[in-house]
Amino acid sequence: MAEPLILAIDNGTQSVRALLFDLQGNLVGKGKQDIEPYFSDHPGWAEQHPDYYWTSLGHACDKLWASCDARPAAVQGVTVTTQRGTVVCLDASGKPLRPAIIWLDQRHAAVDGPIGGGWDLLFRGLGLTDTINRFREKTEANWIQQQQPEIWHQTRHYLLLSGYLNYRLTGRLVDSIGSQVGYLPFDYRRHQWAGKRDFKWRAMPVQPDMLPQLVQPGTPIGPLTQEAAQHMGLPAGLPVIAAASDKACEILGSGGLTPDIGCMSYGTTATINSNTRKYIEPTRFMPPYPSAVPHHFCTEVMIYRGFWMVSWFKKEFGLREQHIADERGIEPEQLFDELVTTVPPGSMGLMLQPYWSPGVRQPGPEAKGSIIGFGDVHTRAHMYRAILEGLAYALREGKERIEKRSGVAMTRLRVAGGGSQSDAAMQLTADIFGLPAERPHTYETSGLGAAIDAAVGLGLHGDFDQAVAAMTRVGRVFNPDSGTQALYDRLYREVYLSMYGRLQPLYRKIRDITGYPR
Repeated sequence: MAEPLILAIDNGTQSVRALLFDLQGNLVGKGKQDIEPYFSDHPGWAEQHPDYYWTSLGHACDKLWASCDARPAAVQGVTVTTQRGTVVCLDASGKPLRPAIIWLDQRHAAVDGPIGGGWDLLFRGLGLTDTINRFREKTEANWIQQQQPEIWHQTRHYLLLSGYLNYRLTGRLVDSIGSQVGYLPFDYRRHQWAGKRDFKWRAMPVQPDMLPQLVQPGTPIGPLTQEAAQHMGLPAGLPVIAAASDKACEILGSGGLTPDIGCMSYGTTATINSNTRKYIEPTRFMPPYPSAVPHHFCTEVMIYRGFWMVSWFKKEFGLREQHIADERGIEPEQLFDELVTTVPPGSMGLMLQPYWSPGVRQPGPEAKGSIIGFGDVHTRAHMYRAILEGLAYALREGKERIEKRSGVAMTRLRVAGGGSQSDAAMQLTADIFGLPAERPHTYETSGLGAAIDAAVGLGLHGDFDQAVAAMTRVGRVFNPDSGTQALYDRLYREVYLSMYGRLQPLYRKIRDITGYPR
């Protein structure tokens, strides 16, 4: 009898991947369908058709079965992890009414009058008025109601992308608690839809009956429909198991079950996270997100444009490496790693603050990206290394904030995401944090985390401790160099930590004068 396998669908920003895992966490097969991240009919918009994701999922499965010896009959269950904060409007028959608004979207709704119910006075007293106004501006449902009222009037079901794909798989309007990250009426402390008196119901037009039923990660959602099974090349009736968002699954797939393990993601959005049973706000009044482990929280600090900045640099300044890589038949990343190693640690005094896209509270909405310390010795290689160093400085600051709020020191560091495949990025991360930087055994950590949820939900492993022990392990470890660590520590403490406070007044003046960022 064939060993049991789990099919994890990972619908990211750049691709949809169909991933087959065995019960030891080995990647048995993979089908990857690259996708257009979004289209933009207006400046700042980022949208994609929901059916495009579903079609791409089918193509990824086709590529999976064509590229491996595993057979669909060995698959015991299906699970889904997706990009966060992408919303879908469905009509009463379950058909999409408009393109999905994805997490990169920059449009803003109008703040239309007070919230009422005494909330405005409370928020004013807590100094949260700007934060709540930004929440209302960023809530996609508000924009749709204001700008496309006929669409909102027809919207019967309001889902995240995870909920939409689970619906296409099972025909049921059910989603995982672990996927609820976005501008929704969700209670992050209690892991349920907000109570009827919560201000969020006043801050957006979403009604309770528009939202899916929520279940814990590792819970069966329903059987695979005949239509979905045919689309994926699988037997009908297979159980579909709830997983969680891609970042939450990435933590689980990296083996991050306890708060002493810091889990970093060098992805489009760069994050540092820990998994904890306690509700701990890593930034005051900013909630921890749901974990891929039931009744747990992810204490996340996020650099919104993260490794997007690396992609930006490669696009704007890396054409030479792209051409050389094409000529040699190698990956461009190999040459970019060589570019980093031509520059000494500290980038000859070039320091970068990676606030290419502002936050709500930390940093404030006026923040901008900055590079200081330029001299005539600096080249684009120095800029590239300074980007990597700046991201690591920002994530170290996030680590220290999480440690202060939680009272638990992070003693181990797991690094996943696309950027973790760069040896140079891993080494400077170890040097800046002063901790060994551990690369998980598989690149597909978010898919593996979803597979762990499914393995527990199917009873193939007894519990999460057992599943993580069996299915995750550390690959290569990068140890800090003591001399380089000392240099980075001084730059971090004596320069980087002072940059935002010194530059914040100038950021505010820039915003007042130019209106950017809004």
